[in-house]
Amino acid sequence: MIAALTAAQAMVAATARLRAAGVADPARDARVLLAHAARIEASRVTLIAPEELSPEIAERYDQLISLRAVRVPVSHLLGEREFYGRRFRVSRDVLDPRPETEALIEAALSEPFDHVLDLGVGSGCILITLLAERASASGVGADLSEAACLQASANAVQHQVQGRVEILQSDWFQNIDGQFDLIVSNPPYISLQEMADLSPEVRVHEPRMALTDEGDGLGAYRRIAAGAPDFLLPGGRLLVEIGPTQGQSVAALFESAGLTATRIVPDLDGRDRVVFAKMPL
Repeated sequence: MIAALTAAQAMVAATARLRAAGVADPARDARVLLAHAARIEASRVTLIAPEELSPEIAERYDQLISLRAVRVPVSHLLGEREFYGRRFRVSRDVLDPRPETEALIEAALSEPFDHVLDLGVGSGCILITLLAERASASGVGADLSEAACLQASANAVQHQVQGRVEILQSDWFQNIDGQFDLIVSNPPYISLQEMADLSPEVRVHEPRMALTDEGDGLGAYRRIAAGAPDFLLPGGRLLVEIGPTQGQSVAALFESAGLTATRIVPDLDGRDRVVFAKMPL
C-alpha cells in the first residue's frame, strides 16, 4: 500500500509537473489549486501542509494539476477570477478579466456618468464593476455570444446590480436603442498575425471571437467609431481598451468619426492601454 502524501509533498510534486509543462508560475498555481481541491482559502494551505491528504482531495488535486499541465487556465479550473476587488464567474465562453483592464475602469470612474453601454460585455466585469461603483447609474451590455450574455447576466445577479442592467445579444450597435453618456469596450484587438504568439492558455482556451478580428486588429474599432456618434449624448465619453501599439491608430479612427478630445491613457506598467474620446457638445 502506497503511503498518502502530505499536502506539502503533494505541492512539491505538483510544482515539478507544472514546471515541466512550461507553466509560468508553477508554485503559485500548485498552491491555489490545492486550496481549491481541499475547499479552503489559499491563505490556509500552510496550515494543512504537514497533514496527509485524504484520497478524495488527492484525487481532485491530481485532476486539477493534470488539466493545468495541459494549460487550462487556473481561472477556468476555479470557475472565477478577481477583478477590481470582486470575484467574477468565468468560463471558456468569455475572456478572462485582466488586471490591465482596470485602467479602463479608473478612467471611466474619473468623471460622472448615468447611463453606460458596454460593447462586447463578455463576463460583464467592466459593466458590472462600473455599476457597483456608481449606485445611481444604469447600463446595457451587448455581446454577439449568447453564452457570454448568460455569463454576464449571472455575474450581474451575483453582484446585485441586475435591476440596473440589461444584457442584449447584439452585433455591436445592431440591437441597441437610446443614447448614453458613457460607452466602454474591450474589443477583440489581436491581429491574426499575432495569434500564434499567444500563450496556450489564451490561444486554446479563451474564445477566439473575443481575441481577434481575424484581420489587422483594428476591425472592431472601425465598427465602434462608425456607430458611437449615433449613441453618445453630447459631451458623452467613449473609452476602449487597446493593444499597446494601437493608440495612435485608434485615436485617428475616432477623430475621423467626428469625436474630439482624444487621448491615450497608460496602464500601471506604463503601456498604452485605453483610448478616450468625447462627443462634441
